[in-house]
Amino acid sequence: MKNYITNVLDPSTTPQSEPLAGKKQVKNSAGGFVFAVDNWTRLERWLVLGSESSTYYASERDLTKENIDGLKAALAEDGSRFVNTVADISFSGRAPKNDPALFALALAVADKRQEVSALALSKLPMVARIPTHLFHFMQYISALRGFGRALRSGIAHWYLDQPADKLARAVSKYQSRDGWTNRDVLRLCHAHPKTSSYRDILHWAVKGWESVGDTPHDDKALLPIWAFEKAKRLKPETDAKELVRLIGEYDLPRECVPTEFLNSVEVWDALLQKMPMTAMIRNLGKMTSIGLVSPNSEAARTVRKRLEDENLLHKARIHPISVLMAQSIYKAGHGMKGSLSWTPVAPVLNALDKAFYAAFANAPKTGKRFYIGLDVSGSMGMGNVAGTPLTPREAAAAMAMVTMRKEEDYYIAGFTSGTGRSQWGMGYGTAVTPLALTPQMTLDQATHYTAGLPFGGTDCALPMIDALAKKIPADVFLIWTDSETWQGQIHASVALQQYRDGMGIDAKLIVGGLVSNGFTIADPTDAGQLDVIGFDGSVPSIISQFVGVEDAAGTETEE
Repeated sequence: MKNYITNVLDPSTTPQSEPLAGKKQVKNSAGGFVFAVDNWTRLERWLVLGSESSTYYASERDLTKENIDGLKAALAEDGSRFVNTVADISFSGRAPKNDPALFALALAVADKRQEVSALALSKLPMVARIPTHLFHFMQYISALRGFGRALRSGIAHWYLDQPADKLARAVSKYQSRDGWTNRDVLRLCHAHPKTSSYRDILHWAVKGWESVGDTPHDDKALLPIWAFEKAKRLKPETDAKELVRLIGEYDLPRECVPTEFLNSVEVWDALLQKMPMTAMIRNLGKMTSIGLVSPNSEAARTVRKRLEDENLLHKARIHPISVLMAQSIYKAGHGMKGSLSWTPVAPVLNALDKAFYAAFANAPKTGKRFYIGLDVSGSMGMGNVAGTPLTPREAAAAMAMVTMRKEEDYYIAGFTSGTGRSQWGMGYGTAVTPLALTPQMTLDQATHYTAGLPFGGTDCALPMIDALAKKIPADVFLIWTDSETWQGQIHASVALQQYRDGMGIDAKLIVGGLVSNGFTIADPTDAGQLDVIGFDGSVPSIISQFVGVEDAAGTETEE
């Protein structure tokens, strides 16, 4: 009886299918016991990753419901912190998509606590930065509550607190989405402009203009609208040069160019000169298909220089995953929808590769020894990350490349439970495979390489077991996973402690979550273990701050 009780309480004999004694663990979707992330980590995962696709173990509907329950719990716990977190992550560009933040903000606006609702409304311009965002917000808020006076006033201020010329550009560029238009919103909120400029802009947004003269509008704030109205009346057979002039003089965006002109090289060349970074990345395929972006062309050179400009990338809030998706589509030579096709220009592809790394927040090299473990189990090959076609397995490879490009001392391996056995009788052997990834590889090469690896069960303890068995010195274990671990005979946090004891190294564990679920293998009671959100634009900085940075003398410093 004594031995039986001792074995039950001994963490080294507790399989992942059972909870550790004395630890608050929960059962994950695969049936293994892991740690539950707190409400705030769950909120950040939602904001960065969303829950737009199912996983191997959980449906999209279940994930969304669980995440919404987590959002409500965080909101109830601290409304002010909730609102500020939503606004900060959205405004800083840490998330690839803004929809999760808009929904979370709508949830806060619908809160019954007046101070929370008021704070959330005050952050609306930070989160809904363009009319398209506002239309998404309107769709969410209309499903959560009615439009009372405070809400209508907050929406009206979204329009009236912008500079008049900026508002004119916004309402002409972004006119409708999700069944909402500027006209619908303005009629609902009853905005009362105090100057003639705002009055005329809102009048146009609601009723339009019946006619437009050849002479530019007297009010400079209304020039974007005048140019847009002028462009709508041009004919492609005779007025291409006039449209090019309007684009150059009044900075007309692509959305304000009549469809009949969108196969003109001259028109796209004019658009490219001042095209915002996000629009340029989104339209690379189109500009290549019509011959504007071609080998050794001036347009290709312009695109390359912009993509390699870190300041421009950060100023435009370009998210790494947006660049990764653009590179994948551009290399394929055709869009995900429609019949558009093109032949990729090699320097543009190379520039997109560089832009992926540059889009992450700057962080110094840590000088630490990394063991990078990529979960390549079956669950990592299912579902998608942040609403993109990327599987968690492919995303893990891309995130590993970020560290490999930054650090000099690392060992990288893929792990999945296999039939091999270690000296301790645990799943090992061929279950851990050194990966032939190098910093010189392109992202496309890296993601395709890991996509072709064999599948198996999930055992997130394997990186620590492997490093101890091979006597690999590591200051940091960086594991990219969905935390659906279940098959191992020892928990990952216990394997980490065994590694520390066996190697005499106070190693840290960083768990990169690539799915917006509520699970982690990191023990929240251990200060040497940390959760980070996959594809959060601030990941390199967070890692550097957590593990510390060595100065030239080899002593550890903190950022």
